[in-house]
Amino acid sequence: MGKVFFDLGMSLDGYVAGPNARPGNPIGDGGPKLHTWMYRTAAFAELIGGAPTDRPATEDDALIRRTIERSGATVMGRNMFDEGEVGWPEDAPFRHQVFVVTNRAREPWARKGGTTFHFVTDGIDSALAQAKHAAGDKDVRIAGGADIVRQYLAAGLIDEGNLHVAPVLLGAGVRLFDGLPDPGAVKLTSPFAHLRFQIS
Repeated sequence: MGKVFFDLGMSLDGYVAGPNARPGNPIGDGGPKLHTWMYRTAAFAELIGGAPTDRPATEDDALIRRTIERSGATVMGRNMFDEGEVGWPEDAPFRHQVFVVTNRAREPWARKGGTTFHFVTDGIDSALAQAKHAAGDKDVRIAGGADIVRQYLAAGLIDEGNLHVAPVLLGAGVRLFDGLPDPGAVKLTSPFAHLRFQIS
């Protein structure tokens, strides 16, 4: 059985999405800046376009490829799905089964490239159980948004979290760790991160 993990971009002031996130404005005002490092890579271009590019391979490419390769299924919240539905390409960038936690039922939605979205109306435990079954020996990614990640953190169901801190200050939006019922119950173990920035 694989791990359950999340992998998110975060601003230096702690936001994983900007304000006013909605379909047509995914990740909110300024939110795409959190993922500039990813958008520049060949791995991401291939993921959303399906074809190899001539961009040079980088350490960031290797990181993205490892995340793709380890993921056997994805769980996300309905807000993330609603924002992505209008923006993802027809060949959606997952290539496996995706379980959307929602209170609005909908028939499964199959896309090119192997992605099928399943709409789970009976809670996070059911969504995770279905995702683990679909993933087999691979890991399950909790894709977001922040609310669904917090629900899984509060339930003690996440094994690993990866944060990519962008040199960006959003000033407002959605913070990942706000609203946890008991933040002290989430035990984080990792080396300290030392960040140095040039101020212009």
